Amino acid sequence: MPNDSFSPAPVHPASLGTGCLRFAMDWQMAAARRMFMVQRQQWEMLTTWQRAAGAVQREFTDQWICRFGGGVPLDR
Repeated sequence: MPNDSFSPAPVHPASLGTGCLRFAMDWQMAAARRMFMVQRQQWEMLTTWQRAAGAVQREFTDQWICRFGGGVPLDR
């Protein structure tokens, strides 16, 4: 007669999958959230750099107009 005191308790497949699935979904959401945050920071850096480059370009254009255009540039 087999000894049943050492046999593991039966595990219901739905309860095992729910915990693993929840853990996997939480991990994926955390990773995706972090990637979106990094991408948003990259876009903010890009727009800041573009604004600075635009200001430099406007300054060079104004200097060119003052020197070669024969007048004072109008404010925009």
